[in-house]
Amino acid sequence: MRKEEQCILIGIAGGSGSGKSTFATNLAASFDRINVKLIEMDDYFKEDKPKVEAPFNEEKYEDYDQPDSVDIDRLMIDLTNWIASKRYEVIIIEGLMVLHFDEIREKLHLKLFVDCPSDERLVRRLNRDNDKQTFDEITRKYLDLVRYRHQQFIEPTKWCADFIINGSRPSKHALSAVCKWVLK
Repeated sequence: MRKEEQCILIGIAGGSGSGKSTFATNLAASFDRINVKLIEMDDYFKEDKPKVEAPFNEEKYEDYDQPDSVDIDRLMIDLTNWIASKRYEVIIIEGLMVLHFDEIREKLHLKLFVDCPSDERLVRRLNRDNDKQTFDEITRKYLDLVRYRHQQFIEPTKWCADFIINGSRPSKHALSAVCKWVLK
């Protein structure tokens, strides 16, 4: 742990179904002697999400995949309070938009992007969401809106990352390297 730092902040971004939540959970579990706070940006979606017409067929959707869907003010208040509490040595924040917001990105000591091809992310969404939506609903929203928003808002944030993690083939080496960096 760095003496000059009270708390190390790690941001993990990536597309829907890329493996960012899995990586974040595994990373948090890797620290057995360190107080870690894992923040899931999904917990900060606004109750009234923006509605949008899909650019290709004009169908209307609740839009989770754009910055206005996140209550960034509430997230920043909570993040600031957790840092100030000095209860945590490491705070991990994961979500689609983690690297999109300047106010979050500027606080991060390590910025990670979990990358995964779109077809694999779609299959993961199908497996994850099949108890809440039909195959047709999942694929239609993905093809109509999610992939478009990914290219618009998520993919460009890859350039803000310090490291890109392979979400297709999770590696213990990547997890180990991040852990070693934190512990040094």
